Amino acid sequence: MANIVLENESLRLVFRRDNGAMVGFTAKDSGWEVLNRPHLGLSFQLMVPLPGRRNNPVNGEEQPVASAEVAADGCSVAFTWDGVKSAYGGDHQISLRLAVALEGPQVRFALDVDNQSEHVVELAHCPFFGDVQPPPGATDFEIFHYGYATAEQRSLYPVFENTLGYYGFDYPVQYGPDTWRSGAPMVPYVLLRNADQGLYVGVGDKSSELVAWYNELRPGYDSAIDSRVPEAPAIGGLDVASRFAAIHLPFIQPGETRALTPIVAQPYIGGWQQGVDVYKRWRESWMKTPALPEWTRHPHAWWQLHINSPEDELRIPFRELGKIGAEAARHGVKAIQLVGWNDGGQDQGNPSHDPDPRLGTFEELRAAIAEIQSQGVKLIIFAKFTWADRATEWFRDELHRMAIKDPYGDYYVYVGYHYQTATQALDINTKRLVPMCFGSPEYQQVCAREFQKVLDLGADGILYDENQHHSPALLCFDESHGHRLGFPVYSQDNEFQANLERLSRPVNSEFLFAGEGCYDWQFAAYHLSYHRSWDKRHVPLSRYMLPQIPLMTSISGFNDRNMVNQCLLYRYIMSYEPYNFKGHLDDFPLTMDYGKRMDSLRTELRDYFWDGEFRHEDGASVTTATGEAHHPYAVFISKTESRPGVAIANYEDEAVTVQVALDGDRELSRCRLVDEDIWRSISGGLHIPARSAAVVI
Repeated sequence: MANIVLENESLRLVFRRDNGAMVGFTAKDSGWEVLNRPHLGLSFQLMVPLPGRRNNPVNGEEQPVASAEVAADGCSVAFTWDGVKSAYGGDHQISLRLAVALEGPQVRFALDVDNQSEHVVELAHCPFFGDVQPPPGATDFEIFHYGYATAEQRSLYPVFENTLGYYGFDYPVQYGPDTWRSGAPMVPYVLLRNADQGLYVGVGDKSSELVAWYNELRPGYDSAIDSRVPEAPAIGGLDVASRFAAIHLPFIQPGETRALTPIVAQPYIGGWQQGVDVYKRWRESWMKTPALPEWTRHPHAWWQLHINSPEDELRIPFRELGKIGAEAARHGVKAIQLVGWNDGGQDQGNPSHDPDPRLGTFEELRAAIAEIQSQGVKLIIFAKFTWADRATEWFRDELHRMAIKDPYGDYYVYVGYHYQTATQALDINTKRLVPMCFGSPEYQQVCAREFQKVLDLGADGILYDENQHHSPALLCFDESHGHRLGFPVYSQDNEFQANLERLSRPVNSEFLFAGEGCYDWQFAAYHLSYHRSWDKRHVPLSRYMLPQIPLMTSISGFNDRNMVNQCLLYRYIMSYEPYNFKGHLDDFPLTMDYGKRMDSLRTELRDYFWDGEFRHEDGASVTTATGEAHHPYAVFISKTESRPGVAIANYEDEAVTVQVALDGDRELSRCRLVDEDIWRSISGGLHIPARSAAVVI
């Protein structure tokens, strides 16, 4: 029986006609055969749990196709199955339709499931790649995706990094480094890549249904001591295969029909930036960002200050908070994020947003906020709605009903955070946090009442900590909330914020909605995101995806020049946080001096390094005297004249001299260090002292 071939100018895909298995996938621009071992071809996999046999797969390659309709142009096919047979349950009245279509450089996979069986269709692997080959000549291969404003990168070859306990699986597997980062909508795409090319795989619709990303190495390691992938196509008589799948978790009940989130795949040539550009073009076709409060549009810095924790530090009474406004104004800091002001302190009493009575009264806090604002400083309230404190009577009496429930009817529990004392550090009295269900109208009303307290205080905005991370929950199974079984807990994230915005608009049209670690789709609702990026290898993925959105990172070192340099390169707002955000701006004069110099420089050159388009390392190269690539640096395109500028940091403790070259015919001529006020020529090279940074235009 002849295979089915779909082909256009960019792609060539081959499928078996009898079972729909994908047995070939070629990127024609580069010649990369992503799939080239036909006997390892796969189509889909379902999970249909039985009583006493939860792990009951339906293997697509074992299911005969009822029909395969190929379009006249040879660019699409629709496979149908009128029923399926599971490994342990026999025949099931579960009908499937898998549509595969070439759309320019992309292929789109769309699976519809009609479940007329007596069992739940819990999950589906689709598309399912049977053996992903690295690009020709590749010495390494990895999966690359979003993770807390940066990129998470996990090796697939020559080392396969197992991310889950070996005891629970037959093969080394990757479901993402952390449960809450493992899939869409937080991680709507992944790249399977090496340095020169890759395969983009992402959701093809703005659905908030959970889609996870999965890699598996069969039969296992050649050498377990170094997690090495076998080099030969077989080992010990067993095929070596690197499987990849998009895993949908729809929990389709008996009698239900569901169209699963379409998945698209597209080969690309270039670095990770070119792969992310595929996502950006699609996302920009439908997602718009909100108008920013005016003050956030300009270069500025914040100060984060914590005044209480669950271990009762009670650092600053409300009546004395006006002093911190004066301190911020003296240092030219525009905004203060106030943490631990709520009853019980940071990470206690959630989701209560009552002021802690031991620090003062509601009126005293409101008066202090007004005093801070009178000094030209914005006051941003630390807020938290994601979790409830399990130890409160409020949770035990009421909130437990609104918690996210697992399939057994129990609420999930997050481990919580440790503060100040050895008792907490040893996890003895740590406050456990319970993720709450935003699909519960009752809980939405609770949050609205708590948020109204923030508005009544007169704050300029909120910074929503752990902004809708929901960890460790992904789905909710409590139908008393008014939603279906297996409700995706991320699906209300932006609607929740929209509800808060409707409350704030009549009070303050410039009210700031900021969050910690906002994932990309949340920027349809949030103005600003805060993260921590203390890593020389930090990849500015959120900045690349959204060049103009305000992003902020922590500055906590007492001579934290490299973090200040990182903020210059990646257009991050500085959040000054001495003593891990428990100290004062006066506590680290070296950091403050260098930070002010950097902000002054990028204010002067804001056309490039603030208002310009961030291109990461795309468009220029920076090399050392020996010809080796130097990192990090960042290319910006000026807003008014479309001229390139480059910011370059030297994170090391020794000086370096580098050469800077633009792609194409344009040349750079002059440079300036953050530490200096004079411009110098770059002829003969750019000398950057230790732990310093320069701009070149």
